[in-house]
Formats: sequence, structure tokens, C-alpha cells
Amino acid sequence: MINVIENLEISELKDTKFIHPIKVTFNQNGKDKTWEAVRSHNSVAILLYHIEKKAFLLVKQFRVPIFLNDNSKTFTYELCAGLVDKDKSLEEIAQEEIDEECGYHVKIDDILKITSFYTNVGISGACQYLFFAKIDESMKIHDGGGINDEQIEVMFLPIEQGEEFIFDESKAKTPGLMFSFYWFFKNIEKLGVK
Repeated sequence: MINVIENLEISELKDTKFIHPIKVTFNQNGKDKTWEAVRSHNSVAILLYHIEKKAFLLVKQFRVPIFLNDNSKTFTYELCAGLVDKDKSLEEIAQEEIDEECGYHVKIDDILKITSFYTNVGISGACQYLFFAKIDESMKIHDGGGINDEQIEVMFLPIEQGEEFIFDESKAKTPGLMFSFYWFFKNIEKLGVK
């Protein structure tokens, strides 16, 4: 995926759709404090393992905040993920994201919850729910890539490259991806992966 970023402008955020900047004042142990934070949605993220390819299915996409911190990083490597912003179960949202971003249909009962954790604890404190699912080519229904104006590229990472990938600092990736790889390798026998 080649990303060409042009005409970058930064302006103050006023009417927001997904995040809401706030200023919080409070007293902690007798001391007045102020904190700037962002209210945001919780999310789901899914580690997908392709049985036939013996590979993880990851998504690559352009992330403005990463680019603003390091303009050599024009995309990130991530798990399939999405916001918890509709009145559906976490598993149903995970199922939709697998379809939209990656192009595979996974049955709800085949989506295994790993754990949950908090992200961006100094800014938003949103909770991410981490899942795992196995996929194969019989489940493929389209090429993926996201919906609306999303520009998501799917890629396969062979499992033998997974541990090295975790520590490859040249690749922008999320802590959830790194943790899920760790979980996978720790539980590989229980998962019946060969």
C-alpha cells in the first residue's frame, strides 16, 4: 500500500462525531487538579488466524495521529477492529468488522473472547475487547477493505514471523496486536493450531 499524504492542515476540533474533548477538574486527596481528556467509544479487536495459510490476517491503514508523530510511518499494522457504537453484542460487532474489513464470514459461536483492557489511559481510557477466530478460504465472501471511505489493506503474516514481528520497531503496530500474538503463542496447543 502506498500512501501519498498531501495538503495536511491541523485545526481546532469543534463539532465531533467519534471523540469529545473535555476538561475535568477535581480534588484528589485535598489537592485541586485539572485534566484534559477525550470521551470515546470502546472497541473490539480480533486476532484472525488463517488455518490453510498458517498466517495471521492483519489490516494496514493510514492513521493520522501516528503520521503526525512520525511521518515516516504512513500506515499501521493492526488487528481487525471497530468501535462499539451500536446496540449489538460485542461478538456481533466483531463479526461485522471481520466481514467489512477482511471479507470473511465467521459464525458468532466461533469468535472466542480473549480478554479486555484499557487503551490510551492518559487521554480516553476506552476499553478494548480482544477476540480470536480461525478462518479459512471457505469463509471468504469478498476482498474486504472496509466500508464507506475506509482504505484498509488486508495482509497475511506467516506465524513463524510473528514473534520477530512483535519486536520490529520499524513497523507501527498496536499493543493489542502485540499482546494477542503473545496470547496465541502461549495457547497454541490449546487452540489446536498445527
